[in-house]
Parts: sequence; C-alpha cells; structure tokens
Amino acid sequence: MRLTFTLLLVIFLGCPVIKATEIWVSSTGNDHAAGTKEAPKATLAMALRQAREYRRLNSPGIENGIRIILKSGTYSEYEALFIRPEDSGTEQLPTTICGEEGSKVVISGGVQIINWKKSGKLWVADTPIFNGRPLDFRQLWVNGKKAVRARNVADFEKMPRILRNDPANEILWVPTSAVKNILKAPYAEMVLHEMWCIDNLRIKSIQIHGDSAAVRFQNPESKLHFDRYWPRPMIGKGVNSPFYITNAMELLDQPGEWFHDIKTNKIYYFPLPGENPNKDDIIVPAIETLVQLEGTLDRPVENVLFKNITFSHTTWMRPSEKGHVPLQAGMYATEAYRIDPQIDRGDNNHKLDNQVWLERAPAAVTVKSSNAISFDNCKFEHLGYSGLDYKYGDRGGKVQNCTFTDIAGNGILVGSVSPPAYETHIPYIPQDEREICSGQQISNNLITDVTNEDWGCVGICAGYVSNINIEHNDISEVSYMGISLGWGWNQTFNRMHNNRVFANHIWHYARHTYDVAGIYTLGVQPKTVVSENYVHDIYHPGYVHDPEHWFYLYTDEGSSYITVRDNYTEGEKFLQNANGPGNTWENNGPMVNDSIKTNAGISHSFQPLKKTN
Repeated sequence: MRLTFTLLLVIFLGCPVIKATEIWVSSTGNDHAAGTKEAPKATLAMALRQAREYRRLNSPGIENGIRIILKSGTYSEYEALFIRPEDSGTEQLPTTICGEEGSKVVISGGVQIINWKKSGKLWVADTPIFNGRPLDFRQLWVNGKKAVRARNVADFEKMPRILRNDPANEILWVPTSAVKNILKAPYAEMVLHEMWCIDNLRIKSIQIHGDSAAVRFQNPESKLHFDRYWPRPMIGKGVNSPFYITNAMELLDQPGEWFHDIKTNKIYYFPLPGENPNKDDIIVPAIETLVQLEGTLDRPVENVLFKNITFSHTTWMRPSEKGHVPLQAGMYATEAYRIDPQIDRGDNNHKLDNQVWLERAPAAVTVKSSNAISFDNCKFEHLGYSGLDYKYGDRGGKVQNCTFTDIAGNGILVGSVSPPAYETHIPYIPQDEREICSGQQISNNLITDVTNEDWGCVGICAGYVSNINIEHNDISEVSYMGISLGWGWNQTFNRMHNNRVFANHIWHYARHTYDVAGIYTLGVQPKTVVSENYVHDIYHPGYVHDPEHWFYLYTDEGSSYITVRDNYTEGEKFLQNANGPGNTWENNGPMVNDSIKTNAGISHSFQPLKKTN
C-alpha cells in the first residue's frame, strides 16, 4: 500500500514576492532540518511549528510576515492539519501557505490501492490498513474519476418507486423485484428521493410478501426518517418516491462499479474497457477533514492566506454508521418530529407543524472563530462531502479564483444554520453578534459537479450571515440549487442583513431534485440585494415529485426586505412563498438587457477549468 494522503497544491502563480521570513517544505525534506530552501522541512505541520517559534522568539525578519513555501512533491498526513491562533499573521502581512513558483505539490486525504488480482471480470485487492486499522470508505476514484458504488440502476430515470409508507411500523413497502437480489446482503443501503433531498438508509431486514416487500432500517436513521415530518416520502398517483439500492456485492454487474466487503476486507472493481487496476491510479479516501482552522471568539485565528492549493480526497462515514436524514442543504437531523397542536410563533408567521435539530457534515477545510482567512486560486476536488466551510464566528476572508468540482455535498458553506442544541425554526439571535459569520467575499469561483452524492445540497449555501458578497461565480451541474441565502423559515428579525448576490451565472441546476431555484432565500434580511444574475437551463428529471415545481428565483418562508432586480432568466417563473414584508421585485426575466448575461459569471481573465455546454 502506498499512502497518497496528499494536499494537492497546483501552482500557477507562486507566492507573491515579499521580504518575509520564509520556511520551506519538501517531500524529500527532513523535519529536523532548518527549513531553508536548501534544507527544507518535510511536513507542513512542522513548518507551522517553526513559524510559531519564530514568533515566540521574535526572530529577525518576523516583522515582515511569514511565508511557508512548498516545493513540488507529495506530502503525507494522517489527520487534519490544525491551524491555531498562534499561527495568525497580520492584516498587512498574513501567514501565507503556498507553493514554489511553477511547482506542483500534491496533498490529499487518500490512500492508493495496489496489488490487484484478476478474478473473472472483476479485480480484487486487500483493504488498506490506515492508522493501524482496516479502512472503510464510500468513494473510489480511478485515474481522477469517481467510480460508481455498486447499485441496482445505472440510469436514475429507471429507479423503482416505493409502494407504501408505514411510519407506525417504520416500514417502506417496495416492489419485490427491486430487492429480491439483496436478501442476504448484510450492509445494503437504500437511497430514497424525498422532494428536495435524499435519505441514506441502512437496510436492517427485508420480508417478501408476494410482489411487494417490507423493508426496515437500522437506527438512528429509521426513527429519524419516519418521525421527521418534512420532507417525507411521497405517495400519490405518479409521484411515489423513487429510490435505488447500493452497497451489495450482488449489484456489482456493470463496468465502472466497485464494492467494498468489510467482512472479508476485500475491494472489488469491475474495470471500464481499457483500464488495468495494476497500472491505473486508484484512490480511496481516509479522513474527513484536511485542514481545520479554529480559534475562539475572544482569540480568533487571523490573517491566513492559502494560495494555489488543491484539497482532495476526503471521506464522510456517518451514512455507513448512522445513516443520513437531512432537512435541507445536507443539514442532517439529530431529532425531528411532527407536533400537534401546532405552535403559534407570532410575528405573522404561520403556525409551525414540526421540530428539527440539526448537525452539519464535515468539509475538506473548516474555519471556526476567525478573522480574514482567505483562499486564492485553490482547488477543491474529489471530496466525500463539502468543500470549504466557514462554520461559526468568522469575520471577513476572501474565496476567489477557486475551483470546486467532484464534491459529494455542498461546494461552499458560510454561517450557522442554528447550533445543534437550537431548534432550527427558532430565529437565531445570539447575544454576542460575533457568532454570526460576516463579511466573506466569495467571487470569481467555478463550482461544477458538486452535490453529486447528496442531491439535496447546493453550490453555495449561506445560513445566518451578514454583509456577505457572493459575486461573479459560475455554478453548474448541481443536483439542487445554485445559491441558497438565509435560514430559519420565519419572518422574525434576526442578525441577517446587507447581503449581496450579484452577477453570478447559474445553469444546469436541479439535476435530481425540485422545489428548487437557481437562487433561493429564507428569512428577514434587510438591505439584501439579489441582482444582475444569469439563471438558465434547468434540468427536467422525470422522477421529481412535482415536475412544475421549479423556479429561476425563489424567495421562501419569511424572506423579507430583500431586493430582487435586473436578473436575466429565460422566463418569468418565480416563487414568493410565505414571504414577509418589504421585498422588492424589479425587472427580472428575459426582457433584461443582454449585457447582464455577458457580464455574469467568472471574469474572462480567469479560466481555471474549461467547460462546454
């Protein structure tokens, strides 16, 4: 086994030339070396430690800032790199982590699978040992392309549909033909389509009753799935919820599919024509987060810049261990149920019929309690859940000129969607306003082929945020929405205000789920403006719950004091659902000046990835 757990830093521009203290890192270096260009460190972690010592000792030249420069090569890690307040730079001279000009530096969260043996049409390899234990995983990449975890349908348009939903007994009734081949599969999963999201449900038992079968699921997801009121399985003429079955050896029957048998510690792969696993680059992910930046509200981590870095190959194992039952945008329930009688919430809100408490899935890079953490010309790819997440208490920071692609969940997340102990429909109004993420600049990024496993996720998701600027991004090939702004499903005043969504290009969205729009808002957001965006070319999957319930622009529950103007859309198909007061809609649709189409999206000076229609 060869560990390729590598933070892929693809260098185009190199570090800016500043007379700063430099610490060099090389894959052939030595962590006991001086950290000079001639005698580099071996790991980024030890370079950060040396930078802390320079600051502690007030070393000569430290007043000019610190640059950690990585030479071309592969860097191995076994856990997330933790960046602390002690690693902070200054506003004028941030701590910069970048690569030597013209170099290609690789760091990812993956392990390479080698020593394959041919067995009929399949190839077989041993499960790798990672950190002393057999590794489990949910993704596998062959030559940079994600392979298909064995499933019962190649074409999602051919997914079977449930027959009946029985919450009292926690049973989904399905056609026997959909499950008859997996009756002995110990770890099979059902992926169930539910209006605007999907559930990952581990199958506990299957009982055949003629042409129908009763399927029960493991806990905690069984209880969560049947107790949660929204979203829920659809039952009705032509709308019964579709599903597919995955993670069973019996389903491994198509080239490009794989299966991991955790009982025998074997990996099986059915190669595509022309592939040879012993010559191909086959990677599985090992950890969930590559870099974790975290301070406290009183002592944030500040002024760190990542430049020209590709973060790749992460995992997320909760669905294999506890299932995945989300509410929206991938935020998963830890408790959820219907309430009767309903709650009268006041503030002209309609009565509330359900309660939900949420957690958020991991990201390749997470930021918490920070100031001015920025990413320039970085790449986030081949990720088991989200790309970049400003989680809580973050001020400022720029995400610009970056590419987000081949990501299972959300591309970019900013801001709380209510703390885990806080019911998500209650307005989040912390006494300490520093808890609210504010001032992030998200611009000129390419976001494509994200949400490709969790279909209810979005390109850019901003929760409770203020002073956010999301502009000139190109978002495409998303399963749900392009941009989601706001949270809470109520029109009670909170901390959100003064947000801007400007000149974004959103297209080829809603690939799998509806109740959808290119741009979507929630909650009271005074002085928020959505303007000059270009939204077009929605997908029309045949299995969505309501084929007409899609929109270009959508202000949902509680959306208030938001201006929506001068957005170019192919038609005037918009929705204002349970909105509060103060919204302004002006000049949206195909009549808008063509210059808005021309100006939307990534500026012509930056081309991180070629795209075609």
